[in-house]
Amino acid sequence: MTSPESSTPSRIWPSFRASGPKRQEPRALEGVTLRVAETEIEARAYELDSFGHVNHAVYLNYFEQARFEVLARAGFTYEELFRRGWAIHVIRVEVDYHREVLLGDRLRIQTWIEEFGRVTMTLRQAARREPRTGGPLGEAQETLVAEARVEAVWIGENGRPMRVPSEVREDFGKLEAWID
Repeated sequence: MTSPESSTPSRIWPSFRASGPKRQEPRALEGVTLRVAETEIEARAYELDSFGHVNHAVYLNYFEQARFEVLARAGFTYEELFRRGWAIHVIRVEVDYHREVLLGDRLRIQTWIEEFGRVTMTLRQAARREPRTGGPLGEAQETLVAEARVEAVWIGENGRPMRVPSEVREDFGKLEAWID
């Protein structure tokens, strides 16, 4: 697996936090080629707080939208999940905020699978702001604005956790979006 920050292969992307409990090394994903899917979002006026930047809670919406776009690209639209009687419940979200996002800023959200458990999947996401041009806020390159780690459990028709379906594991490996 390759982290979005480099083309150097690694088992997992480095932990977001410098301190705190050490995470257990995830199991390798057998037979799955991981790729990074990308979603673009523009900051809108109603998402701003009283300080003029995107409210921290809005990032959860951005990350959720990107996750569902990735699911759809892998063949698991809302309709398909409903047809099969499946659901995906987020059980934990960690977000680290690095830089502000202002009205009109365009974000590129990258989403990839870190690991599959028996009934869970862990996703990583990175939101990058496109370079700002002109004015005092001009930038020459993309800026990492936030990172997320999301744990979700697959739910079956009976409303109880179910094994992550094999086709989910397989189809996530077929995503066409690559990181440059």
